[in-house]
Amino acid sequence: MKILVTGYTGQLGFDVVREGLDRGFAMVGVGSKDLNITDECSVYQYVKEINPDAIIHCAAYTAVDKAEDDKENCWNVNVDGTRYLANAAKEIKAKFMHISTDYVFDGLGEAPFVETDKPNPVGYYGRTKYEAEKIVQSLLSEYFIVRISWVFGLNGNNFIKTMLRLAETRDELNVVGDQIGSPTNTVDLSRLLLDMIQTDKYGIYHATNEGFCSWAEFAQEIFHLAEITVTVNSITTEEYPTRAVRPKNSRMSKQKLIDKGFCPLPSWQDSLGRYLNAIIHEVK
Repeated sequence: MKILVTGYTGQLGFDVVREGLDRGFAMVGVGSKDLNITDECSVYQYVKEINPDAIIHCAAYTAVDKAEDDKENCWNVNVDGTRYLANAAKEIKAKFMHISTDYVFDGLGEAPFVETDKPNPVGYYGRTKYEAEKIVQSLLSEYFIVRISWVFGLNGNNFIKTMLRLAETRDELNVVGDQIGSPTNTVDLSRLLLDMIQTDKYGIYHATNEGFCSWAEFAQEIFHLAEITVTVNSITTEEYPTRAVRPKNSRMSKQKLIDKGFCPLPSWQDSLGRYLNAIIHEVK
C-alpha cells in the first residue's frame, strides 16, 4: 500500500510515516517545503505523479492564537489545502483521511462530545477546521475524518516539552485547570490511523488516548513521572488570557471506535510514561 502523508515535519505526520514504514508500506511524507498545499496545480500534479492508494492529511495551520490575526494564511492552508487534496484524491480514486480537531466544538458543558454533535467553533482556527470537514464531506462519498486533541510526539514542540523546559529554571508554575481534554501520543494515534486506512469503515471518528484531565493535572503527572519537583498552581482560563478562545470542554467520546471494531488507545497516563522514557532515551 502506498500512502501519501502531508505534514510530515509535524508531530503526527512524522509518526504516521515511521509507523507505516515499520509495517512495510510505501510511505511518502511531505512537508511544506516539499509541497505547497495551497497551490492547486502543484497539489494535483504531485498527487497524480505519486499516485498513492491513500492520503492521510495531517498538515494544518495550528497556531491557534496567531490564526485570529493571520486569517488568510490559516484559511488557505486549512480550507483550500484540504479542498485541493480531497479533489486530487477523488481524481485518482485514493482513500482520503482528514485529521481534524476538538476545536470544532464550542467546549460547553461537561459531557463528552460524540461524532454526531453539531460543531460550533469559537475561534478562527476551529472554524477553518470545521469548514475543511464540510468540504471533505461535500466532495467525497467515502472519507475518514478523525478529530484528535492535545497531541504530543517526539518530532516538534508540545506541552510536555514546554513544561520540562520551564522546570529547568522554575520551581513553581501556574497552569490552566478548567480546560479538560485527553492528551494523545502520536505514536499510539498513528497506529490507529494506519489500522483505519486499511479498512472501508468510513466516517467521522474521535481518536484520543483514554481518560480526561486538565492541563494542570497533565503538568502534575508530567513532573511526577519525570521525578521533578515543581509546584503546579491550578488557575482559571480567565487568569491566563490568550488571543484565541479555548474550549473548556474538549472531552470527546471514542465509543464509535469500539463499535466499529477498532481498539481504544491506552490511557493518557500510560502513554505519557512511555513518551517520557523515549525522551530520556533520545537525550542519552
